[in-house]
Amino acid sequence: MPVIGTFTHSQDGYTGSITTLALNAELAILPNAGKQGHNAPDFLIMAGAIEVGAAWRRISHSSGKPYLRVKIDDPLLPEPIWGALLGNGEDGVARLLWRREFEDDGA
Repeated sequence: MPVIGTFTHSQDGYTGSITTLALNAELAILPNAGKQGHNAPDFLIMAGAIEVGAAWRRISHSSGKPYLRVKIDDPLLPEPIWGALLGNGEDGVARLLWRREFEDDGA
C-alpha cells in the first residue's frame, strides 16, 4: 500500500498533505461537530473551506490499534480514494495509505 499523504496531529485532528498523480493538496482532518447517527463520519476532510472527504474511527482486527478509514473525492477522480490513516509513527507522522480495493480490516 503506497503512502499518498503525511499528517501530523493537531489540537483538533490532523493537518498535512496528499500527493497523487491527480491531486496535490494541503488538508485538515477535523472532528465532525455535526455528527448525527452511528454511521456518520467522525471527521471531515477539508481543503481550505471545501469538504473533500470524511473519515471514520476504526480498530485494526489484526493489531488492535486504532486508525482512521478515509474517503477522499474530487471531480477529477474517476472514483473516490479509500485509505487508512495510520497513527503517529516514531517520527510523529501519521501516514495515509491507499490501495485500489480497500477492505475495512484494519489496513
